[in-house]
Amino acid sequence: MTSPLYDTIGINYANLRRPDPRFAAAIRRALGDAQSVINVGAGAGSYEPADMVVTALEPSTEMIRQRGGSAAPVIQGVAEDIPFGDDSFDAALAVLTMHHWTDAGKGLAEMKRVARDRVVIFTFDPTHGLFWLADYIPELDTLDREWGVTPDFVSATLGNCEMKVVPVPHDCKDGFLGAYWRRPEAYLETRVRAAISSFSRITDTEQALDQLRADLASGTWRERYGDLLDRTELDCGYRLITATLTD
Repeated sequence: MTSPLYDTIGINYANLRRPDPRFAAAIRRALGDAQSVINVGAGAGSYEPADMVVTALEPSTEMIRQRGGSAAPVIQGVAEDIPFGDDSFDAALAVLTMHHWTDAGKGLAEMKRVARDRVVIFTFDPTHGLFWLADYIPELDTLDREWGVTPDFVSATLGNCEMKVVPVPHDCKDGFLGAYWRRPEAYLETRVRAAISSFSRITDTEQALDQLRADLASGTWRERYGDLLDRTELDCGYRLITATLTD
């Protein structure tokens, strides 16, 4: 197994990527009456339902190290080769992890193989287009579009899917890329960017961040995007996809 990205960038990840209760509730509803769940690409353990028997699968040693004492038992492994037999779990769950897989189609097929009842995917639509941050760092939007794993691709691979838009609240607790759409100054913090994998894939953001800093100081950012400050949530392209495997 090659060294996963989060072995390098995942330091203190658990402190900034805390589960947001609103996303947790949506994911729990999507899991329905499942009793056993495999959490694929489980990271530090966010969004693992406490009332279910969860088995975590995670490739990164650093992420495994950060799992708390109450987190589910974890096995080191990858989505493309889940080390369990067919129909081993009621449900398979993947939260903001598909963009790290080497083969999304194979990973989804593996989740479908090991799940008896349903597969739940919390991901983002790369065709939606990034919010205002792409005006400063267009490479972020380009990365999403080059990845190209759309909800339609997920639905075609899994079959019988329901997709829901998951708006990002203005005070989102989980520090993923879209979390700070109403808190622009957060993107200037090194520790915030370190917990967002997209920034690790861009070689130079210094000039763009300097421009954002200057626009915040001068009021230019507020002139351009100030209407967002009156909003409580924003569709940043995040989607919750549920595939039902049984009639």
